[in-house]
Amino acid sequence: MSLSRRTVLGGGLVLGAAFFTAPAARAEDYTKPFTGFAPPSTVLRAGTPASVGLDPAPIQLTKDQVRSHQVAAPGGHPLYPGHVGLMAHDGVVVATQVDGFALRYKNATEELPQAQWVPMRRDTIFDLASVSKLFTSIAVVQLIEEGKVALEAPVATYLPEFGAAGKESVTIRHLLTHTSGFTSWLPLYSKYPDKASRIAAVMNQPLTNPVGTVYLYSDLNLITLGVLVERLRGQSLDEVVASRLTGPLGMRDTGYNPVAKDRTAATEYQAVPARGMVRGEVHDENAWSLGGVAGHAGVFSTVDDLAVLSQALLNGGTYRGERILDRKSVSLLITNFNEAFPGDDHGLGFELNQTWYMDALSGPRTAGHTGYTGTSIVIDFASRSFAILLTNRVHPSRSWGSINVARQEWARGLGMALPITARGNHVLWETVARHASTSTLTVPLAVPAGGARLGFDLVAQTEETDVLHVETSSDGGSTWQPLPLRLRSPGDAREGEDRVRDGSVARAELDDGTTGPISGTDGERRWRQVRADLPAGEQLLRWRYATDANTLGRGVAVSRVRAVAGRGLLLDADRSPDDFATSGWTLSRRS
Repeated sequence: MSLSRRTVLGGGLVLGAAFFTAPAARAEDYTKPFTGFAPPSTVLRAGTPASVGLDPAPIQLTKDQVRSHQVAAPGGHPLYPGHVGLMAHDGVVVATQVDGFALRYKNATEELPQAQWVPMRRDTIFDLASVSKLFTSIAVVQLIEEGKVALEAPVATYLPEFGAAGKESVTIRHLLTHTSGFTSWLPLYSKYPDKASRIAAVMNQPLTNPVGTVYLYSDLNLITLGVLVERLRGQSLDEVVASRLTGPLGMRDTGYNPVAKDRTAATEYQAVPARGMVRGEVHDENAWSLGGVAGHAGVFSTVDDLAVLSQALLNGGTYRGERILDRKSVSLLITNFNEAFPGDDHGLGFELNQTWYMDALSGPRTAGHTGYTGTSIVIDFASRSFAILLTNRVHPSRSWGSINVARQEWARGLGMALPITARGNHVLWETVARHASTSTLTVPLAVPAGGARLGFDLVAQTEETDVLHVETSSDGGSTWQPLPLRLRSPGDAREGEDRVRDGSVARAELDDGTTGPISGTDGERRWRQVRADLPAGEQLLRWRYATDANTLGRGVAVSRVRAVAGRGLLLDADRSPDDFATSGWTLSRRS
């Protein structure tokens, strides 16, 4: 049976929310990223994509896509019964969507009578699952800021019992970045009889890998940090989070063990342990067995409360005059401490540059986390944007599949809405975001005997396995030869050297200093100048962007395409854009 009751809000103001109407801010171009933090006085306000210069079309497409996952495919299940999502840019809430149901199922296989279905609301309270780890991490960084904890100090300095079983060299940083060597998980809830024995099991657990040698995401890291916070503060973790984080920020609907159970989104029907339909209690069995308060899971929240937290971090740790962290501490949250483990970029508690759910917002200064129950938060400091998607994807069963596609779509909608404009008054082409596809931009060219020089501007922010090839064909397109490319950023002193920071732009670097196919997210988010030598003869010149079925980044944009032989101009895209044949690229003409 398929039924959808929804309320779709296009960034409108909700009574009682933490937003107010104010004059619109102007959006920055994607290729002109912000540096530093937003002004500390920034307070979220309601607006529309157009009010801040964003393209509303990708956002509307994303809304439709995310809503569609609530409808089951023939013979299958919906990805989730309902969701609440929010997007914001430069202090403006540009989109929200509320759709589907917070409670729909009686058990793992049966629906409730339709009259008992509970629709989602803007203020539905979700079990955040592992997004809870961010709250614990902030609580630890507050201790670091106060000088009560040292980032590189052994955990056993503060929790002597943790030093058992060869863990005496594990530091606070190792726990926060999941490089401790811990195993990923233990069945604490079923293997040990009470809270004390469960915590003791974590303290006594030996390492699976030598400390600092492997990235392995582990709940045990954050369970340990939760115990550390309680020990040093002399309060329970929920009291610490309430008094030092959610309370100061006015996050009234955020905390552990929610009281307003009728406003919570249901999660799973659990037969083992025999909990029935879980609603208003933490879904994670280990956190449940620890009384609902643990360092790795247990926090419940709403989309609006998480928006306030996101903006507070973009502001450098403050919101409405209440400071939870200083600017240096926020910088630690988004500093990659895992350079030794490429692809597993991690700040203190926050994941960084994870294209698999951050998609078009990905970058070295993009932070976030996901939660097993179907939650995700993506905060892009470079564009001062964030995308929050909360679903109840484990209702009624965790076995119904991953929702990563929806997470990607929600982040992509906001990322693709950020405008890319050419440097100067030039036409540009941009790839269309499509999985498992090949997009081509092709132009015929006659190069004299002495050869020619090709130049163009490029923005390329892609998944590592989505690759741009620049190539030529002298036989009408039957075979193609790659062009060695020289990349530089405007202002670089030496042409032919690409300043690579925080990632890889070039998939292959050749011996002569040129590059082969281009992929990756370098974090620059600005136009680069590309140069290449063209062989003589009649030929086709082609930009070919090939994506796989996995994830997408922001994609590729090309502008200012010119070919010169001696003093003669062979090709000028601004003069003859119609000479280019496109498949999967869109053309923006200069005004």
